Amino acid sequence: MVNDHRQREDRPAIKTHQKAFNFRGTCSKTVSMPDQPTSPPAVDALTQLRAEIDRIDLEMHRLLIARGEIIDRLIAVKRAQGGGCAFRPEREAQMMRALVERHRGLLPVDAVEGVWRVIVSTFTYVQNNYCVHADDSGGDAQIRDSARFHFGFTVPYVAHHGADAVIDAVAKSKGDLGVLRATGATGDGAWWTRLIGEDAPKIIARLPFVERPDHPAGLPVFILACAASEAASHDILLHAIHLPEWSHSIPAIISELEGEIVASAPHAGGLSLMVAAPGRIEAKRFAQAMANASVSSIGSHAQRYELSRARSGVFAPGR
Repeated sequence: MVNDHRQREDRPAIKTHQKAFNFRGTCSKTVSMPDQPTSPPAVDALTQLRAEIDRIDLEMHRLLIARGEIIDRLIAVKRAQGGGCAFRPEREAQMMRALVERHRGLLPVDAVEGVWRVIVSTFTYVQNNYCVHADDSGGDAQIRDSARFHFGFTVPYVAHHGADAVIDAVAKSKGDLGVLRATGATGDGAWWTRLIGEDAPKIIARLPFVERPDHPAGLPVFILACAASEAASHDILLHAIHLPEWSHSIPAIISELEGEIVASAPHAGGLSLMVAAPGRIEAKRFAQAMANASVSSIGSHAQRYELSRARSGVFAPGR
C-alpha cells in the first residue's frame, strides 16, 4: 500500500481539458471546453463591400445597355429625318466640362475622362461607322496614344505619313475623322490652307479638351471632319490668313485682337498664318487690321478646360 501510494505521488500531473474525477470515480469538477472558432468581423465586412461593388458593376452594365437602347432609337429618328451628323463637338464639350466639374473622390480624372471618351466614341461609331486617320510623320507613339485615348479601340485607326494624306482621306470619306498635330512642324508647309472652301474638311475640335499636368494623352491635336457647322462649337475660331509678306507688326496686331498665331509657313509667294481667336472676334477685323491680308475660315473648337494640379486627382488621390 505504501509503495502504491508513493507511485501515485510520483506520477506527473495530467493536464487536460477533460473532466477531473475524485478517488470514488465521480465527477467533482468540469473544466471549460475551448471556444469554437468564429469568423473575424473583418472577413464579413469585406464580403459585404465586395457584394456592394458587384451590385454597382451590375447597375453600370445595365445603364450601358439602356444607353445603347436609346442610341438605337436615336438612329431611327435621325433616319426618319433624313440623317444627321453623328459628331456633336459642342455637345461633347458641354458634357465633358460637366463631368469634370462634378467629379470627386479617389478615381483620377484621367480614368473618368478615358472611360467617358470610349463610351461616347463607340456609341458614335455604332450610329455611323467611321475611321480615325492620323498623321504619324512626327512619331507614331504619341499620335496613336492620343487617338486611342479619345476614340478607343473599337474605332479603326489608319496611319498616314503627312497632313496632306490625312486631309485627302477625310475629304474622300463619308464621315471619317482626321488627327493632326496642333503644334510643331509637319514638313507639309501650310497644310491648313487645304481646309479653305465650303466643301473642304474643317477643324472641329482641339484635344485634349481637359488640359492638366502630365495628361496621359497630352499631345495637342486638331480633329478634322466634314461635319455640319451647326454641330460645331464656336468658342474659338480658326482662320487661315494669307499675307504678301511678313511684318514685325503682325504679332502685335493679332494680339490686339486677342488672337494667337498657331502656325505659319510660306505659301503662294507669301506667308500663311493659322490664327486662333475668340468666337466674338469677326474674321473681317483681321483683314481690316492688316493691309492686303485675306482671311478664310478653316474651323473652330471649344474653349479648352484647364484643370489645376490640385484638382486633377492624378497627383493627390487622397483629396
